Amino acid sequence: MRILIACEYSGIVRDAFSAKNIGHDVWSCDLLPTEKESGFVPDRHFTCDVFSVLDLEWDLMIAFPPCTNLCVSGARWFASKRATGEQQASIEFFMKLAKQQIPKIAIENPVGIMSSHFRKPDQIIQPWQFGHGETKATCLWLKNLPKLTPTNIVEGREQRVWKMAPGPNRWKERSRTFTGIASAMADQWSNF
Repeated sequence: MRILIACEYSGIVRDAFSAKNIGHDVWSCDLLPTEKESGFVPDRHFTCDVFSVLDLEWDLMIAFPPCTNLCVSGARWFASKRATGEQQASIEFFMKLAKQQIPKIAIENPVGIMSSHFRKPDQIIQPWQFGHGETKATCLWLKNLPKLTPTNIVEGREQRVWKMAPGPNRWKERSRTFTGIASAMADQWSNF
């Protein structure tokens, strides 16, 4: 299966699928270079606009479109983002991913305005359902994929991501996929 992990610089989801070692051709793509080269197969990251690689015939795309202009945690800035057109551009980016002619698609984003601009998510998951004692409600919009089944429900409901101190890399740390969620995606969607 050819798999594209769109808008992922970290390589976490890409490497979770590659670790399955069942012959998938897995690539990540982001405007940023990957944080690490895959330990499984070298050079499996496109550093470019994701729309420039979507015509390479993918079987599955898991997309993580930027959420800065879409998630409710930034609602206090929505008026200015609407005025500058930033929010509309983010909505259009999300929708362009959702409308791709790829057989299986999962789009991840925090709780936000896409529930009203597109449709309600198929599922909302939490890190504590996948082995991380934290909260971070994460929406999944699915096309031809089953909902994720929790793999390791743990105690603890810390809001670590929300409480992160301001800084130049805060956005990168907040957008990083939890490894337990990445593993669940790879385990449950690899053979579907």
